[in-house]
Amino acid sequence: MTRTISILGSTGSVGTSTVDVLQQVRATGQFAFAVEALTARSSAEALAAQAIALGARIAVVEDEAALPELRERLRGTATEAAAGRTALIEAATRPADWTMAAVVGAAGLAPTLAAVRNGGAIALANKECLVCAGSLFMAEVKRAGATLLPVDSEHNAIFQVFDFERPAAIERIQLTASGGPFRSWTAEAIARATPEQAINHPIWKMGAKISVDSASLMNKGLELIEAHYVFDVAPERLEVLVHPQSIIHSLVSYTDGSVLAHLGSPDMRVPIAHALAHPQRISTNSRRLDLAAIGSLSFEAPDVSRFPCLRLAQSALADGGAGPAVLNAANEVAVDAFLRGRIGFGRIAELVEAALEESVRRRFKGPASLDEVAALDDWARRDAGSRIVLAA
Repeated sequence: MTRTISILGSTGSVGTSTVDVLQQVRATGQFAFAVEALTARSSAEALAAQAIALGARIAVVEDEAALPELRERLRGTATEAAAGRTALIEAATRPADWTMAAVVGAAGLAPTLAAVRNGGAIALANKECLVCAGSLFMAEVKRAGATLLPVDSEHNAIFQVFDFERPAAIERIQLTASGGPFRSWTAEAIARATPEQAINHPIWKMGAKISVDSASLMNKGLELIEAHYVFDVAPERLEVLVHPQSIIHSLVSYTDGSVLAHLGSPDMRVPIAHALAHPQRISTNSRRLDLAAIGSLSFEAPDVSRFPCLRLAQSALADGGAGPAVLNAANEVAVDAFLRGRIGFGRIAELVEAALEESVRRRFKGPASLDEVAALDDWARRDAGSRIVLAA
């Protein structure tokens, strides 16, 4: 039987790794698949190349200005070309057995939910879906009978060692963090960091936004919120452990004193392959782990005084309500402003904290609908944006 596959966000770092895994699967003949839809934000050239290589039925670019180029590059092929936000969501609604949800940021919520409603397997690489609308999103997964397969390396690691039949036996979960490029920097040096330094991650090769989040440890905070919803674990039982080598991806501690850890080379193709084949396994050409060559593994507690974004995310998770959605939206605005050279790195946390404090002052409640999620997101973006303008 041929499996039908869609990739939302196929030209990003996770999307390109997914395409690579599929090409390996095709070359080795491990199972048959057909690609239904590929989507991208604006990269028509890369999207067209992927669509041709995989024989996709439709390729969608969200930026409508890129449609003429996409059509030209797909001329003479059987792949349909489309553009715009509506086309993106329509592509996500097409029936697929397995969908990679890798659209970056809050913009990924609507297309990912559209895919969820098909009731297939959702390989989730967009943590913002759960940060913005965790309870609503998980309720929709349950209602649709969809299978949620976490793809972030940390959550995929937890998924592989989590005892779903006896969750009460779990004492705590630790998500590891490399510490990013500023792990050993002083607070003063971190505050002066440039975009070029922030995106130069020592281990992982990722897109600009997630690289900045990794540098600030906001990404790890967002992952704590994601883990809370995916595994239904109380916030006080979720921790972050800095592990510079990025070999152990997460640890699950049990009431009998056992600690189960997932180890692997820092390569996103490993969790992608796990999610793609689940509950089976497939072979990949990812680099094999050689612990003797590595020699030693080190660990340390995160320093929230130098990395306040992690503290803000932990607080938002503990408080619940509107906090996570406000945190995410304000952070997206602040990171974009940093990458554009409008603010310094140190101001990212300041803007996020100010938005959170203002939302508390206004007594915003947790969103009870997707419309309320959108309203919170819009408010937080305007709040953070106005503070950037005032400081200019």
